[in-house]
Amino acid sequence: MRYLSLYLTGLIFGVGIAISGMANPAKVLNFFDLAGTWDPSLALVMGGAVIVTFLGYRFVLKRPMPVLEDRFHLPTSRVIDVRLLGGSAVFGIGWGIAGFCPGGALPAIGTGDASVFIFVGALLAGILLARGITTARAPRAANA
Repeated sequence: MRYLSLYLTGLIFGVGIAISGMANPAKVLNFFDLAGTWDPSLALVMGGAVIVTFLGYRFVLKRPMPVLEDRFHLPTSRVIDVRLLGGSAVFGIGWGIAGFCPGGALPAIGTGDASVFIFVGALLAGILLARGITTARAPRAANA
């Protein structure tokens, strides 16, 4: 049942990304082109997602536990540090350059467009690089 739930959640998300046009990097990049062909639809999609998330969290977190898990897996840290700010900056810069965010790129793999595969490859390389840096720094932090 859990895998079916994961599949359906991913399917609904992917269809939503495709219908909204967020799998199209040109549409995303036009949002950032304030002086040219500005397209506000990204803000509308994000605003809709924020509203649904805000209401959904209020409803779901009133439950004692999730339906298919033994507890809620929520962030515990509220620290705004260099890692968070740096990661956010890299994410935003990459999004602005490529026109893809991970959420839009993964459903776009189905298009077969080479730029999607290049982006996803770079995304995976970035994840592995960040993991490697974190792993390499962990022993030094423990000794400090």
